[in-house]
Amino acid sequence: MRGTAEAASCALGRASKSAEQVALVRDIFGNPFRPVAFSPSWLTDTVLTLASQMYESREFGAMPILADALQDAGCDSAEVFDHCRGDGPHVRGCWVVDLVLGKE
Repeated sequence: MRGTAEAASCALGRASKSAEQVALVRDIFGNPFRPVAFSPSWLTDTVLTLASQMYESREFGAMPILADALQDAGCDSAEVFDHCRGDGPHVRGCWVVDLVLGKE
């Protein structure tokens, strides 16, 4: 009985690790089947400053604020908003931050 519980626990641990890895890949690459057209007109000083600060500090708590700044700049991309306002995780290499900073 103990072996079955240990095997189940191990399988859950692997599934959890896989889910974390998938979330990181989505943060970095986005959805390759739905590329986002990014307009240079969205690159306001506020947008650039927020993205630069997050990139340099590796602290991504301001992602929802970046979504608001992009919206104020005229961005209408649901994919961008959903990503920025989602739970994350967000890491250096985040596809939205990289689009803003031209690091694609």
